Amino acid sequence: MGINTANLAAMIGSRICHDLISPIGAINNGLELLEMAGSMSGPELGLIAESVENADARIRFFRIAFGASGDQMLSAAEIRLVLADLSKAGRTEYQWGPEAPCPRGAVRLAFLAIMCCETAMPYGGTIHVDTSGRDWSVKGVTAETKLDADLWNTLSDPTSCGDITPALVQFALLPALTLEDDRRIKVTATPDTVELRF
Repeated sequence: MGINTANLAAMIGSRICHDLISPIGAINNGLELLEMAGSMSGPELGLIAESVENADARIRFFRIAFGASGDQMLSAAEIRLVLADLSKAGRTEYQWGPEAPCPRGAVRLAFLAIMCCETAMPYGGTIHVDTSGRDWSVKGVTAETKLDADLWNTLSDPTSCGDITPALVQFALLPALTLEDDRRIKVTATPDTVELRF
């Protein structure tokens, strides 16, 4: 694998997520032991446990979205578990349509597209992911969409000058990776939906 900017970012993402998953798991195990021993209880323990679960869900999601993809296949059950855990932490529900195992690289594109949709859905909603042959669709349905036109233009035109901040890095990474995979992104938006096809 050549070391271009996208590959380097993926390796950094993989390393960070890999190093964080173990201590998050250890904290969760420690909380379970405290609960079983009866040495700690109450709303404080519940709050800590919920925060650890949310962090674990985000890290597993980020590991796929930002990590190196390789040739690994991911099962629908595994992907749905990650998305179900992620939905517990917010106001957005995720629906994964494909039933067959999917290449990790394609799931990575879908997860980055999910992150893009989330930015346009400040009130939450539902994000549907589906495939038709090689083509992917990621569609967000919400009460009201809010899109920054310059930012969203970077998806279909990488030379566009949208303002990319760390919180919006998916808008830089997704077009770079789709281009690498010989794909193009098409964005369709209405007052209550936003869809990315690639």
